[in-house]
Amino acid sequence: MLHIGPRGPSVTALAYDGMSVFEMGIVTEVFGLPRPEFDRPWYDLTICAETPGPLRVVGGASLSTEHGLDTFAAAETLIVPGVPDVRADPSPALVAALRAAHARGARIMSICSGAFALAGAGLLDGRRATTHWRYADRLRERYPSVEVDADVLYLDDGDVLTSAGSAAGLDLCLHVVRRDHGPAIANAVARRLVVQPHRDGGQAQFIEAPVADDPADDRLARSMEWALGNLTAPITVEVLARRAHMSSRTYLRHFARATGTTPIRWLINQRVNASLALLETTGSPIEEVAAAVGFESVVTFRHHFTQIVRTSPSAYRRAFTTTAG
Repeated sequence: MLHIGPRGPSVTALAYDGMSVFEMGIVTEVFGLPRPEFDRPWYDLTICAETPGPLRVVGGASLSTEHGLDTFAAAETLIVPGVPDVRADPSPALVAALRAAHARGARIMSICSGAFALAGAGLLDGRRATTHWRYADRLRERYPSVEVDADVLYLDDGDVLTSAGSAAGLDLCLHVVRRDHGPAIANAVARRLVVQPHRDGGQAQFIEAPVADDPADDRLARSMEWALGNLTAPITVEVLARRAHMSSRTYLRHFARATGTTPIRWLINQRVNASLALLETTGSPIEEVAAAVGFESVVTFRHHFTQIVRTSPSAYRRAFTTTAG
């Protein structure tokens, strides 16, 4: 085994019989691979199972681990990448492990159908949570005390985090790296994975209409690229439409089809996202941060920031400073 220095925060992921290895692969790529390029200990990942030993995985292969629920429950971060059957209750032993870990302050995450295990343990009662859109109705029916939101990629509720299906788990894992280590390291991990550094958790999971192979799509993309490079400019739908050489009505239609949202909502999200690095890495007053990303007033900035990030800019900065220190 390669030794790369002191062990970092412990992370455990729960494997199960009959699982697809994709979600587990996401976890191992982000938290399990050595990162000698960073000047800090990386995560210490262990894969566990309810019953140690060989487990069948999709495709006729097998995965074997000697680590059971005791090891799973003892970690600082626990990840449930899915469950064998969304119609079944989690085992009493798994429920006890999740509850014990949560009670002592561990961070608990789910990917895709893993939300059913968290819900079955009562950890999602009274909380917003997400899962794959195809399982959302079943999650609502089985656990009515959970506020299921199927229109997002992931949700961060502090000590309990849930994500939608498959690739959204990668977004959540990168979000956790960003939360733990800041944007520079999260972006470096994303570059190594050759994925987008940061997708807002509130982005839609599923857009019904496919994006057509149409010259208008290139014009739309160019207008969005221009907006990202000019966030401080006074940008309206009309401005974006002119950039795309479309009428405002046509632009709105193409934009909704391509992104599942409106241009203004998208722009607000981009401005809030752009503010994160400034809050994390500079001591600039909140008013200056708001202006630097294009908000006309600090009041508007605080309002939208709180709606999207679910905390205030000042609290976000304090949390990052505490984590980074």
